[in-house]
Amino acid sequence: MEETRLMKGNEAIAHAAIRYGADGYFGYPITPQSEVLETLEEQMPWETTGMVVLQAESEVAAINMVYGGASCGKAVFTSSSSPGVSLKQEGISYIAAAELPALIINVMRGGPGLGTIQPSQADYFQATKGGGHGDYRLITLAPSSVQEMADFVFLGFDLAFKYRTPAIILADGIVGQMMEKVVLPPQRARRTNEEVARQCPWAVTGKPSFRDRNIVTTLELEPAAMEVINDRLQEKYRVIEENEVRFQTYDIEDADYLLVAFGSIARICQKAVEVARSRGVKLGILRPITLWPFPSAEIERISSHVKGILVVELNAGQMIEDVRLACHDRVPVYHFGRLGGIVPNPQEVLDAFFDRFPEANS
Repeated sequence: MEETRLMKGNEAIAHAAIRYGADGYFGYPITPQSEVLETLEEQMPWETTGMVVLQAESEVAAINMVYGGASCGKAVFTSSSSPGVSLKQEGISYIAAAELPALIINVMRGGPGLGTIQPSQADYFQATKGGGHGDYRLITLAPSSVQEMADFVFLGFDLAFKYRTPAIILADGIVGQMMEKVVLPPQRARRTNEEVARQCPWAVTGKPSFRDRNIVTTLELEPAAMEVINDRLQEKYRVIEENEVRFQTYDIEDADYLLVAFGSIARICQKAVEVARSRGVKLGILRPITLWPFPSAEIERISSHVKGILVVELNAGQMIEDVRLACHDRVPVYHFGRLGGIVPNPQEVLDAFFDRFPEANS
């Protein structure tokens, strides 16, 4: 049955994974996402659902455990924060190349380097452009609430299995640490081994006969054969781009100007829009929910009837590149962001907007 609770975003991730019927979690503590592992250890799902929870010796070990579990068709996931996710990149590239489903959670902190434990959105490029080596993409979900942290666990796993590809929940430290009411979905039963074998015919099953085994590998020494593999991946990504774009809009029907923001900063921008409209300024907002696939077509459509766009991010300017590509130079596109873990308030966003578009304040 559904259950309404007050909890942190990180805690919601853990509870949702248990209720999804996840088979295993492999991770390593790092602020500001450590509550994912801590909550799983507190809930002890190995005694209720049979879910494996293991603190690995390192982030590298954790992602390779995910690789192994995904190879067997199991619903497995890991969580970390920015520097830890950097360590996982090789393994993520292997999982993508092997066409395996897996869920990765990144609760971003400020960087580069060890940086700060305060919130950031500076891992946008890392998640949406592949991060590791080779031509691959990650389905990237950007929650802006604790409820979405829970919901996107279900969505992320479902998309990962639908397309046999890793998905990532790209949250910032605010969403991971803040507490809100969340409605947890009913408990799902974990799939039996027979169900896994039926639903995932590609999975490694440990059959004794070598001839009957599925082989998971990312190595192909013949260039022509490797190109075939890459072409298959690119075709899958095109299908994802056609079918899995998600976004939300607010007050865009009559908007003269547009804000584009994701995650927690989108909520701050929504308040800025309310204040602007109370002053007679027709401002709207688009919030990408999938950072990849990116809502380029919708931004292109809106750009045909607005006078300008301000992209607001907790970084030095990353998503703005995708916004500019979508606009095709139709309208001016500017950026406003804070670094080092500093989060602007709605008035700062408005000040930045009027600084870039002074004519809007006349």
